[in-house]
Amino acid sequence: MTDDMTDVVAEEVGRETPLSERIEAILLIIDEPIGLVALAAAVGSPVAAVRQTIETLVDDYDGKGQGPRRGFELREVGGGWRLYVREDHDDVVAEFVGGQAPARLSQAALETLAVIAYKQPVTRSQVASIRAVNVDSVVRTLLARGLITELFADSETGAINYGTTDALLQHLGINSLDELPPISPLLDDGADGFDEGTIR
Repeated sequence: MTDDMTDVVAEEVGRETPLSERIEAILLIIDEPIGLVALAAAVGSPVAAVRQTIETLVDDYDGKGQGPRRGFELREVGGGWRLYVREDHDDVVAEFVGGQAPARLSQAALETLAVIAYKQPVTRSQVASIRAVNVDSVVRTLLARGLITELFADSETGAINYGTTDALLQHLGINSLDELPPISPLLDDGADGFDEGTIR
């Protein structure tokens, strides 16, 4: 390699965004925990380098580096990593979000809430599949209103499963989900498109 080519390569490397910044950019936009392999693919770096950077970021956010402890933390949940507000600040965040929430739910939020109520535990992608639309912002709204909650993360995929809260029962004036009206009479029995005794 000539000296000129070496200078060009060195200049390109020098311009490359630091790995920690690329990882933070991905972590800020994800809605569900992301595994190391997927994160490494997203930022175009080896898994070992991503793992080391994640460990450094965890220490940095926890105030173990030179800077102060942050109001958020990087947590491993269900085999993946995601940014979370620290529990110390749950009250202030809940108060802020509650103050920003509109008095009434939109039609989209009501439909999404109904799907979660009847299908729980259910993942965001399952809800989106049923409604045939993206439900990310609606799920965030329902979480902020305290009507749904994260129940658990799938051990294989890391996908968060959602369910309803006691706050929803209070708003509906019922004591348990068993008191929800049966939905079966409203649904197609699925017989259309099938010949008797034959599945096509």
